[in-house]
Amino acid sequence: MAIDAANTTTASQRRTGYRFNLTGWISLIVILAWALIAILAPYVTPHGISDIVDTDYFGPMSLQFPLGTDYLGRDMLSRILFGARYTVGISLAATLIACSIGVTLGMAAAVTGGWFDTALSRFIDALSSIPSKLFALVAVAGVGSSIPVLMLILGIIYTPGSYRFARALAVNVNTADFVTVARLRGEKLSYLIRAEILPNIIGPVLADVGLRFVFIVLLLSGLSFLGLGVQPPEADWGSLVRENIGGLPFGSPAVMAPSFAIASLTIAVNMLIDNLPQKIRDRSA
Repeated sequence: MAIDAANTTTASQRRTGYRFNLTGWISLIVILAWALIAILAPYVTPHGISDIVDTDYFGPMSLQFPLGTDYLGRDMLSRILFGARYTVGISLAATLIACSIGVTLGMAAAVTGGWFDTALSRFIDALSSIPSKLFALVAVAGVGSSIPVLMLILGIIYTPGSYRFARALAVNVNTADFVTVARLRGEKLSYLIRAEILPNIIGPVLADVGLRFVFIVLLLSGLSFLGLGVQPPEADWGSLVRENIGGLPFGSPAVMAPSFAIASLTIAVNMLIDNLPQKIRDRSA
C-alpha cells in the first residue's frame, strides 16, 4: 500500500510538473492571503483607518481590538489591513516595472550583441553603481513622495539587477542550435525573444521576480520609516512602525504588529522561492 501511494504521488508530480512541500504550501497561502487582503481591504477593516476608537493610546490587545490601538487610539488591525494595500500594491507595481524593463532589455542585448549590448551594459553598470538607498533618498527628496513616483523610483533602482540576470541567462540560450536555426530562417528580434529565449529562461526569471519583490518591500518600508515613503493620511507598514515607535518601551502591539506583517510577507516569498528550483528541476526532467 505504501508503494502504491508513493507511485501515485510520483505520477501526480509528473503530471503537474510541480512539487510543493508543506513549507511551500504554507508560504503560498500566506502570500495569497496578503494579496487578497490588499484587494479587499476597504471591505474587511472593522473600523475606519482614521477613526479614533479608543481613549487609551497604545492600548493592549483585546477582543474589541485584536492588535491594540496606536498612538492616537486608532484600531491597529484596520490600519494594518489597509496598509497591506500600499505595501503590496506599490511593491508589486515596482517589481513589474523593474522586471519587465530589465528582462526585455537583457534578452534584447543578448540576442543583438555588438555595440548595442556593450553600450547598454555599460549604462546599466553605471546605474547600478549608485547605492540603492542613497538613490532612493535623493530621488524622493528631490521629486516628491507620491505613490506613482515611489513606484517609478523603486522600479528604476532594481532594473539593473533584473537586466544583468536576464542577460546572463539569455546569452547561454542564444548559443543554442534552435536559436541559430530560427535566426537563419530570418526570424525577427521580437520573435527570437518571445518564442525562443523567454520560454527557456522563464523559471529562473520568476524566481528573480520574487527576490526583487522582497527587496522592494524592504526598501519601501525603510523609506516610509524614514518619512520619505507613503505619506499621511495613507500609511503602509513601514509608516505604521515609524509613527508608533514611541510604544516600543511599553511593548505595544502597535509597533510590533506591522513589523511582523513585513516579516511574514518577505519570509513567505523567500521560502516559496526556495521551493522553485526543485520545481524547475522536476519540470525540466
